[in-house]
Amino acid sequence: MGRGWKMSAIKVYQKDNLPLKAGVQGARMWAVGLEKAMLTYFEMKPHTKFPEHSHEAEQITLIIEGELTFYYEGKEITLKPGDVIAIPANVKHAAFTGNKSCRAVDAWSPVRKEYL
Repeated sequence: MGRGWKMSAIKVYQKDNLPLKAGVQGARMWAVGLEKAMLTYFEMKPHTKFPEHSHEAEQITLIIEGELTFYYEGKEITLKPGDVIAIPANVKHAAFTGNKSCRAVDAWSPVRKEYL
């Protein structure tokens, strides 16, 4: 996705064409991106940790299965299936699984090219 890249046609991604690749230790993921937005899917083992970080992209996370705990602004919240968290750009946060595995989907804008 170089500068000026534009997608001019709809593209369909079958599940078999979305192989999981290594993310942080304990997590595997895939990503699909357009020019201005992207979607990621994560499968996380128990006790997976995403250390405190921030990024320029806005992030919306939907928990599909299991539990994922987020830590931000001195607060800790555990999300369960169907729960959603919306994280503005540049806000520090961390996330971790407890004793359960977790599957989650993230929407991002702008695109986080390091995931593609």
